Amino acid sequence: MSLNKQKRVALLTMFVALFVILLAVLLFAGTSISKKEKIGFIMTGSMEEEGWNGMHYEGVSAACKELKVELLVKENVKEFQGECAPAIEDLIKQGCKMIILSSYGYPEEVKAVMEQYPEVSFYCNSFEYHGDNITSYFSRMYQARYLAGIVAGMKTKTNEIGYVAAMPAIEVNRGINAFTLGVKRVNPDAVVTVAWSGAWDDEAEERKQADHLIKDVGVDVITYHQNQTYVAEEADNLGVYSIGYHQMLANGSDKHLTAVMCDWQLTYEAIIRQYLRGNASQNKVFWVGMDENAVKLADFSDEVTKDIQKEVQKATDEILMGQDVFSGVIYDNQGNLRCKENQVIRDEGLLEQFDWYVEGVEFYEE
Repeated sequence: MSLNKQKRVALLTMFVALFVILLAVLLFAGTSISKKEKIGFIMTGSMEEEGWNGMHYEGVSAACKELKVELLVKENVKEFQGECAPAIEDLIKQGCKMIILSSYGYPEEVKAVMEQYPEVSFYCNSFEYHGDNITSYFSRMYQARYLAGIVAGMKTKTNEIGYVAAMPAIEVNRGINAFTLGVKRVNPDAVVTVAWSGAWDDEAEERKQADHLIKDVGVDVITYHQNQTYVAEEADNLGVYSIGYHQMLANGSDKHLTAVMCDWQLTYEAIIRQYLRGNASQNKVFWVGMDENAVKLADFSDEVTKDIQKEVQKATDEILMGQDVFSGVIYDNQGNLRCKENQVIRDEGLLEQFDWYVEGVEFYEE
């Protein structure tokens, strides 16, 4: 072989070797500097608090860890105080392409802001509006509310049951109605009296309204829809049966019968997986329920008899077999027929059209 030919072969070999090395470096570098997907999460309270906010943070944190994505949190962001929009914009600047608004009031406040960022997928807690980049998400908490109503309806002796609720939002109304349907299933003579606290977290007002229902109305079972357990605490202090929401009453007596619970980790895993698969906003509303083990009643106290547990299990089996809570003949508390025999109120109606209350719901007025 001539010297020139040997040089050409050596040079070609060197170029091939350099190319292989360069390709390996690029592949390795691409792998090593790849960034985790960033998920933004906005909440009204702190990560450390007990109750609604703490439960949601624990759930989304565990979900992000499981799915190996990075979680960026904005905590103590108050509703309707002009704080949510800056929180969204800061999360976007930090690289979040999915942002979860974990409180009901946020989306109404920042709807226009969300529309300004079509490249970002927003998931909003039980919001009634849907857009190209906006999905409403929630658990089918009403299924467990219905079961809780069965417990209350069978436990009451006065046929007077109390419900302290934050405000007449559709999410809240859905829970009131499901609970009352459960009550009426087992006790047609019972009445559910609702008292409004006006906020998600107002200890003085919640205790005050619980007192009114217990002392003025004479309820002997009470439940609530707020962030904390103040109503259950007040009921326990007064020796009245209570049913909790999203957590059991710590150190409560057996008068605290059970609680409506949600596994928020399963809920957040479901919506984050949808986003990661590129299917964000393909659903108007993203529900998870009892069929996915995301919703249930907490363990019963010793005051919940075997007969009550048997009736709850019967209703649970019906739901798991496909029978919807809001199905069959349903009248509202004004006497209007809202659902006919063999009909079901569909998800769109549950999400957007619950501005009415079922038969058996009354309201406390001071």
